Amino acid sequence: MADEDKTLQELEDLFAAAREDRPELPHHLSAAILADAARAQPGAVVRQGRLPLWRQLADAIGGWPALGGLAAASAAGVWIGLAPPSFVPDPVVLAGYEDSSNVLGDGSYEMAVMLNEDLQ
Repeated sequence: MADEDKTLQELEDLFAAAREDRPELPHHLSAAILADAARAQPGAVVRQGRLPLWRQLADAIGGWPALGGLAAASAAGVWIGLAPPSFVPDPVVLAGYEDSSNVLGDGSYEMAVMLNEDLQ
């Protein structure tokens, strides 16, 4: 137990000496750290000049991760629009641009044509 206390006291003395002897941070390193922190903050003012329009737009949307999600959603929308799944109604049919010869789809039109031929 006495050995542990002696070891702990030696460590405390070393830590106390280390706390007293603090090295100074070089001025150029401090300036570089502060400049990097200013660039990393959202909404930071860029002192070098204005950013290009595409960069301002990307930052306004949320950066590159948001642009990646936007591109993926756009590609999925185009894919679903060009080849809709079976449970999604076809927009061409909804707009009324389908062939009118088979409007009912259950064979009623063909039956009406046959009945009309029999009557004539």
